[in-house]
Amino acid sequence: MPTGKITAIAAQAHDSQRVNIFVDGDFAIGISLATLAREGLFVGKELDEAGWARLEAAAQAEQAMRAAGRLLDVRPRSVAEIRQRLLRKQFPPEIVEQAIERLGEIGLLDDSAFSRYWVESRQAARPRGRLALRDELRRKGVPRDTIDQALAEADAEAPPDAERARAEQAARAALRRYADCPDRATFQRRLGGFLQRRGFSLDVISPILAILWSELRAHQESDSE
Repeated sequence: MPTGKITAIAAQAHDSQRVNIFVDGDFAIGISLATLAREGLFVGKELDEAGWARLEAAAQAEQAMRAAGRLLDVRPRSVAEIRQRLLRKQFPPEIVEQAIERLGEIGLLDDSAFSRYWVESRQAARPRGRLALRDELRRKGVPRDTIDQALAEADAEAPPDAERARAEQAARAALRRYADCPDRATFQRRLGGFLQRRGFSLDVISPILAILWSELRAHQESDSE
């Protein structure tokens, strides 16, 4: 714990918002300008154990915020995802919770917004059923009531038959892989299994399988004439 007199405060070369603190001639810690101002640090100030502890905690919190920011730059994430990743980086639990609270205050971490993003992006890229979306969000640590709300909002904004339309879209996109099934039972088992893995319910899947099987049979019969 480098207690002693602050002998220099130098701007960091690659970050104009951060400075390096030197105590008794030796580098001690890097902190933000906000922390510098909050702690009232200046050259010549004596840094006691309590002051050093505050600086160390502030520096860790800043590091955790930067680590979380890099993760959020890639894509939005749930609170649980950020917590897990920061703990994996060996940040103390109390520092992790401080970072999570701060990220929430500035609007960068919000499970409700994350859930809406996740549902919209998954449906746009590779249509999923409600069951799959619910399971994916659950595995990302989103609370059940938040998941329920996100799915309810998505349903309210979508046409009444949106789930069926998504299932049919997914089925038709994969149909070629199952077109050579020798009989209806095999076709239903294989394509139905594919749709179930996408999170669609049997009530949604069954009529689609019947329609696609009929279309396949009609196409095969016309080809054989």
